[in-house]
Amino acid sequence: MNAMPQDITPTAAAPLAARGLTHCYEGGNVLCGVDLALEPGSVLGLIGRNGAGKSTLIRAMLGLLQPLSGEARVFGEPALRLSDDAKARLAYVPQQPEALAWLTAQQMLDYVGRFYPRWDAAFAHKTLERWKIQPNKLLAKLSPGERQRVDLIRALASQPELLVLDEPAAALDPVARRELLREVALRAGESGTTVLFSTHIVSDLERVASEIAFLHEGRLLLHCGVDETKERYARLWLPAKTSAAAPAQALGRRRHEDGSLSLVVERDARGQWPEAARLPGARIDALGLEDLFVEIAE
Repeated sequence: MNAMPQDITPTAAAPLAARGLTHCYEGGNVLCGVDLALEPGSVLGLIGRNGAGKSTLIRAMLGLLQPLSGEARVFGEPALRLSDDAKARLAYVPQQPEALAWLTAQQMLDYVGRFYPRWDAAFAHKTLERWKIQPNKLLAKLSPGERQRVDLIRALASQPELLVLDEPAAALDPVARRELLREVALRAGESGTTVLFSTHIVSDLERVASEIAFLHEGRLLLHCGVDETKERYARLWLPAKTSAAAPAQALGRRRHEDGSLSLVVERDARGQWPEAARLPGARIDALGLEDLFVEIAE
């Protein structure tokens, strides 16, 4: 696969930004020079296959791990040296919440709430009731879905300016997932909360995300508006006799048994498809968001 570089420059105003993040585990690269910035009030869906590096990228951007190289900033501050004020303005829900498991759900919420000046205790109480979670039950005794719901309540009740969710729907049933997405959309729309959430469920992106970023094998392949993807990217199919003229840059390419070639291409600055699209027998096919994800990730 030939990655198409994206010109994403973190700005001072970005609530969350990264420049050149690189990291590896056991000698294998997990992040390869990732640049990413969120604009205030945006809802960015970070999508990629399991093992693409989504959780590592999120942790590096929040200063929860020190990358081998590169820098991340939260509200303009170095992520590895965040002030208490910056920490109070953000909320993070990991993929598998495990902290404070010896407390009950209510005890954990009461304790954590003391650290957030805008804590909404009424919201926390009402949402526990609405999601039918026993407030006096130990977190360790809750099911994975219930534990994740409690952590989501904890994040939302702090009324953050920046909300970061790592696979927030992983342990939720379809009804709970839809409620969560509705709450995220409401927060972003009414309060201007900036949201970053990772997922491999394309339908979740289409419901709430205003922007999308594809992470594949540690590299950010594209970052654009969700609605923009259908106009900006397409599948170019070339018959065998003209496949040698395929453009060198493509997000994904696949050779078929009959010798034909299909690849994901992007419009240029003038809104034109690559010249190969005008070759005899060439065809441009529109791609939905899920089709685009499959074409890039395979």
